[in-house]
Amino acid sequence: MYEELKKELYEAHLILEKYGLVAHTSGNVSVRIDDYVIIKPSGIPYNILTPEDFVTTDLDGNIIEGNKKPSIDTQTHLYIYKNSPSTNSIIHTHSPYATVWAIWGKSIPVYCTAHADVFGEEIPVTEYAPVGSEAIGKAVINAVGKSGAVLLRKHGVMILGNSINDALKKAIFLEEIARTSFLASINEKIEPLPKNEVDHLYLQHHTKYGQK
Repeated sequence: MYEELKKELYEAHLILEKYGLVAHTSGNVSVRIDDYVIIKPSGIPYNILTPEDFVTTDLDGNIIEGNKKPSIDTQTHLYIYKNSPSTNSIIHTHSPYATVWAIWGKSIPVYCTAHADVFGEEIPVTEYAPVGSEAIGKAVINAVGKSGAVLLRKHGVMILGNSINDALKKAIFLEEIARTSFLASINEKIEPLPKNEVDHLYLQHHTKYGQK
């Protein structure tokens, strides 16, 4: 069932590893299809992970297909799907620079045009919530804005996308802007871009950039 989607999810995990956003068994990607969610199994290292390892559940967490235990973050993903109808894929990482901001408990201001282009707002940080339950999902829903990207306080990153590719793009760009913003702020007090310029760049990027 959904074999092509499982392959796409598997490849998405390898892309996250390629960009250094996850390591060993950390992080996960899920996708919603119909009334089901497909998610990475718990604790399987990337070097032995296969598309057949992925687990399909319903929106209540009942396992529909798969012989492995789903990710410890499954309840978090399910809560977000139930409360964010436009979300069809979720990525969770501990990408290094973004996680530094999460550990600080600081949102990432819009310091550069690339940030404005992709996200159109500062990246918010959630209240602290324990791992492995709906609590993180609730914290994400309370904090998330139009960007679909949030920092999990003292933890990592959660990305909400309308597709796997959309979520991947956001995860990769978030780590890039987290890194450049961190490095820029080491020795300088820097000012964010004006809001009207942020809005202009975001609209331009999402209406004119790339191929139709």
